[in-house]
Amino acid sequence: MEPRLFDAHCHLGLMAHPDAVADEATALGLILFDCGVDPHDFARAKKRACGRSNIFAGIGLHPWWLADGRCGNAEINLLCEVAAQERLIGEVGLDFSARFAGSEPLQVQAFDRLCDTLVQHPLAGRVISIHVVRSTGTVLDVLGSHELLAPSPDSPAIIFHWFSGTSNEFVRARNAGCYFSVNERMLATKRGREYARQIPLDRLLLETDAPAEPQADASARQLITSLKSASLHIAELKNCAEESVESTVLGNSHSIFDFN
Repeated sequence: MEPRLFDAHCHLGLMAHPDAVADEATALGLILFDCGVDPHDFARAKKRACGRSNIFAGIGLHPWWLADGRCGNAEINLLCEVAAQERLIGEVGLDFSARFAGSEPLQVQAFDRLCDTLVQHPLAGRVISIHVVRSTGTVLDVLGSHELLAPSPDSPAIIFHWFSGTSNEFVRARNAGCYFSVNERMLATKRGREYARQIPLDRLLLETDAPAEPQADASARQLITSLKSASLHIAELKNCAEESVESTVLGNSHSIFDFN
């Protein structure tokens, strides 16, 4: 029997047929972290995950949704209210791309408030999947200011999803003990491949970030194919067996998400 795979960052709610994909993932033994982008969608995502031990639903507020006005202060309030009682947080973070210029203060306000909420309402085994584009230093500064990077058993697992920062920022995040979830599109770039080569195996996760476009057709079989492709590519970069990558990544996922 093939080892199980864990998709550490995907978006069932953005797929054309999320319930069908969830059913197929359950049948195929695929485990996944369903990251939210709008806190209003979390109740539906959590209901979908209930009764499926292979699906983990995260409460999220994507920085793009803040930057373009789809979400605002009401959603920041809802995010913090719900996250205070939830173990799994994602997708959250900062995106300082040029196209979002002017929205940086609101993004930072949201992320800072979330971090403050998590400190005020600690939960064991918390996980945060973070979107970081041209903002790694700020993200690490905010996490550090709230002591969320402290080397403590009670500290949350910080996952940088699809890391694309500078070399110095990568070293800083790696030295802070963060995890990195890697997908095929990250491995399509020279910088992404070099980062994947340097990520310690015990800090490595696999992801798809599917779907590529909102409301696109997707299937659990496609997610598995993407994860295995990424795993094979990483094994080649690290000059080790693909089975070693898959088993180690599954062990990392198990220790973070605590599944059976």
